[in-house]
Amino acid sequence: MSELKKEQPQLFTTLSPALLNLYDIKNAVVVVIDVLRATSTIAAALHNGAREVIPVDSVQECINIGKQLQAITAGERDGKVAEGLQYGNSPFEYPETFIKGKTLVLTTTNGTKLLHMALSQGAKSIITGSFANLDAVCDYLIQQQQPVMLACAGWKDRVNIEDTLFAGAVIEKIKGHFNIACDSSLVANMLYNEARADLYAFMKNNKASHYLRLSSFGLEKDIMHCMTPNTANVLPVYEQGKLIVKKS
Repeated sequence: MSELKKEQPQLFTTLSPALLNLYDIKNAVVVVIDVLRATSTIAAALHNGAREVIPVDSVQECINIGKQLQAITAGERDGKVAEGLQYGNSPFEYPETFIKGKTLVLTTTNGTKLLHMALSQGAKSIITGSFANLDAVCDYLIQQQQPVMLACAGWKDRVNIEDTLFAGAVIEKIKGHFNIACDSSLVANMLYNEARADLYAFMKNNKASHYLRLSSFGLEKDIMHCMTPNTANVLPVYEQGKLIVKKS
């Protein structure tokens, strides 16, 4: 068994974007995680029929691309709709009746920024993960059998609970297929196993910073939805500047 374990691909977790530069991700599948709410919104939009999601790291770029493509521009800064954009960063804003067949250009405080960091560091491939598409992410990582980096967006380079919980949920499902010798992965997995009975209650009862931030805006419904597994079980993959649904 020990020899088999050594032959398995490695899995690492970075709990903050500020730590990403400590890892060589050139041969890794990078899973960008921003549960509240970028990667949950991406999954929802694509699940509901969006043609593509274009993630950008500035509001002005979002506006410019939106005009060029006559696309929907959306995003947030500090949890609120960014000035100059049409829509926000809530999964509930993108039902099938609204988003089907359309292009969404999205910029967020943490998630889209992290995706572009991974690109600049030469990530082999990038997917986005959230509880909304937990099983799709896990199935893909098992199938690929490549090194994995679970990259948590956190909040302005600080660690947050919800992204750590999602990393732990992925690890719990796929750890038999990977070689994990990474304390941040172990921490994430332990935290998830403590919280798994009720992820929303865990966030609320422990006064998670992002829970407090979004609930102060009246967004408890968003938080609860984003902590619910497999509500939009598609796999967003980054190809040629855009996120599209991975075809089976």
